[in-house]
Amino acid sequence: MSLTAALGQRGTTPAPPPTARRSGYRGLVVPGVLYLVAFFVVPVAALLATSLYTSVPGGELGQYAPALRWQNYTEALAQFWPQLLRSFGFALVATLATLAIGYPMAYLIAVRARGRPTLQGVLLVLVVAPFFTSFILRTVAWKQILADDAAVVAALRWLHVLPPDGRLAATPAAVVIGLTYAFLPFMVLPLYAALERLDPRMLEAGADLYASPVTTFRTVTLPLSMPGVVAGTLLTFIPATGDYVNSSLLGNNTDTTMIGQVIDGRFFRVLDYPTAAALSVVLMVSILLLVTAYVRRTGTEDLV
Repeated sequence: MSLTAALGQRGTTPAPPPTARRSGYRGLVVPGVLYLVAFFVVPVAALLATSLYTSVPGGELGQYAPALRWQNYTEALAQFWPQLLRSFGFALVATLATLAIGYPMAYLIAVRARGRPTLQGVLLVLVVAPFFTSFILRTVAWKQILADDAAVVAALRWLHVLPPDGRLAATPAAVVIGLTYAFLPFMVLPLYAALERLDPRMLEAGADLYASPVTTFRTVTLPLSMPGVVAGTLLTFIPATGDYVNSSLLGNNTDTTMIGQVIDGRFFRVLDYPTAAALSVVLMVSILLLVTAYVRRTGTEDLV
């Protein structure tokens, strides 16, 4: 008796041919592809087209016509390159600050609190608790915390960190503090996920080989947690670069203006749609190039 006949007698249904399986997979992929086309490809194409529009001679404010005016990019960069560089600088400092603060937090939750699920749960809730409050409200709260008459500024003046007439409000430091606080959970959670998968026997092996805690961290813990570091820095740096809420509420002057504020102002107030779209495209391409170079430099291309 053949194998097929034996399977038929036992009531076992033969596996579908590969062609049928591929057709089923295509059916699962189609909704996702349609979603990406409708809400990513089409908007990006519209953004690219708008960035090349030209003003209508004698037309009303905000009236533009389709064109291929590449000068929109050179004019936008010539006028707003300081805000673009400032955005990358603020985002870089905030990312480094979140990494310096978030790595010990994630290490405490994932490694030091290992085996105590209740404590880990409480600490994780504390990390994500800010998400329970509006992003705007949290930024406004920092505006009050860093105000000239607040206790924080008074303490820094007393410690001579700030001069007697020094202030934090409406300064680059205030914007970076706001960015660091806002995106800290985006750094902690990927780091926690990477450190939680760390085999504790690896750390014990380092101690058994008489390695110091610093050496064990440098040669074992940090390399194994690099996927979390890369994911956390990307999740922090990318949105921080385009942020305009913190720069608007905690800065709102020429020394703190970020590119997100410029795009918002050109689009909604000046009605200069081509310039706003050109700056958006430049920001998007710049971030893409920086992220690609960073991921390749860290040797974690599988994250892209």
